[in-house]
Amino acid sequence: MRFPGGRHAKRIVVETAGWVLVVAGIAALILPGPGLLMVAAGLVILSQEYEWAERRVEPIKRRALQGAADGVATNLRVAMSTLFALALLACGVLWLWGPPVPDWWPGPDSTWLPGGWATGVTQVLSAFIALGLIVWSYRTYRVRGEPRPE
Repeated sequence: MRFPGGRHAKRIVVETAGWVLVVAGIAALILPGPGLLMVAAGLVILSQEYEWAERRVEPIKRRALQGAADGVATNLRVAMSTLFALALLACGVLWLWGPPVPDWWPGPDSTWLPGGWATGVTQVLSAFIALGLIVWSYRTYRVRGEPRPE
């Protein structure tokens, strides 16, 4: 049994979520936050309803997959990407731990690790996402040997 008006309700939800992400992403280009990712996510959602959004998503998708393949092309790239993701994780843990201001810090105490726990959580989540993407890219393009996107 289908919900009456379900197709229209779905369209309203999809459009609202897509436009909210696009507008928030544009705001995050100036404010702190992952602006480009939010705009891209909004376009992906809007591409379910609009042809113009789908045309804009395809080049982004192609470049993202090409970047994923390039990122694991050599063992050095895999190692460096993993090292930077782990460094990001360490920084996030440092922010969450919130150690006292060291004696060598030249600035005011308020400038030591600004942002508090929100910054730490964001960094830790970003590190886990980066590590997950490295593993996915490695398995896709190195283990399975899928062709690189062109």
